[in-house]
This record gives sequence, structure tokens and C-alpha cells, in this order.
Amino acid sequence: HNKAVTEIIGERLVITIIISLAALAFTWAVALPIGVYSAARKYSAGDYIFTFLGFLGLSTPGFLLALICMYVQYEFFGISTGGLFSETYREASWSIGKFADLLAHIWVPVIVIGIQGTAGLIRVMRGNLLDELARLYVVAARAKGVHPVKVLWKYPVRVAINPLISTIGWQLPMIFSGSVIVAVVMGLPT
Repeated sequence: HNKAVTEIIGERLVITIIISLAALAFTWAVALPIGVYSAARKYSAGDYIFTFLGFLGLSTPGFLLALICMYVQYEFFGISTGGLFSETYREASWSIGKFADLLAHIWVPVIVIGIQGTAGLIRVMRGNLLDELARLYVVAARAKGVHPVKVLWKYPVRVAINPLISTIGWQLPMIFSGSVIVAVVMGLPT
């Protein structure tokens, strides 16, 4: 590469951190609403569907999901998802165009890496919220005639989210370790 080692590692470390944080944000953005929905509508068809999809995402290895996404994108959309940049921006210095190209290519690795932790967070959020919805203060609020949406979002969801904050400690190492295999399969410069 004819570059200093620190420069190469620095570039790849930045991209790894960006992908990992985006995958973490994706995981939380998908898992929290689904967990709330599953707890609020316990044993409904939507709860069963989301539970099945979550467990399917949890049981599918990241490299296999990456291969499936790459195949679908190439076969049906004609887009090659190998790498994070198109051919024109691969060796270019950072610019607005290169950043836009990164945003066009980063969503597939983010989804593939983030889908692994989503099912676990859905189950934790659902369980915590079901415990909170059975508490006496929720039953009393319902008996007073408080609107069901307000009863759900006022306290139970806020209390049920608190234990999820500690999951960041085990999710980040999982994301970093899962991103290594996905990076090799997808040809990511991480």
C-alpha cells in the first residue's frame, strides 16, 4: 500500500467503529418498538410473527445472511455489495461524494451485523415490559380510566428500558466479533 501502518489501521478502525455504532443503533431502533408491540399485544398474531422472525435472525449465522443479501442484491437489483465504496471512490480521499457513496453501501452490512442482536433485545424488552404491565400502579391507572397508550408509555416503558442500557456492555463485543466474519465475506475494509 506504500502507506504508514498507523494510517491504514486508523482508516480501517474508523470504518469499523462507524459500522459497529450504526449496527447498534439499528438494533435498538428495531428491537425497542417490536418489543413494546409484542408486550402490549401479548400472544397476538403480530407477536408470534415478530418472535419467529427474531429467532430466525438470531439463529442465522451472519456470514450466511451476508451471502444471501449479496446474492439478492446482485441477482434482482444488479448491485454489487462487495466493499463499502464503488470503484471510483475506493482509493479517493474523503469528500462529500465519498461519504454519500459510503452511505449508499453501508446499510447492508449494518443490517446483517445488527440483526444478530435484535432478537435478544426484543425478548428482553418484551419480558421487562410484561413484568411492568402486571404491576399494581398500571392496574390502578387502567382502573381510573387513563388512556391505554398513556398508561403504556408514561411509566412502564421507561422503567422497562432501564435494564436494556446494561446490554450495551455485551452487545458491543458481539457486534465487533460478528463484524469480522461479515467483513471478510462482504469484502469490507475493516
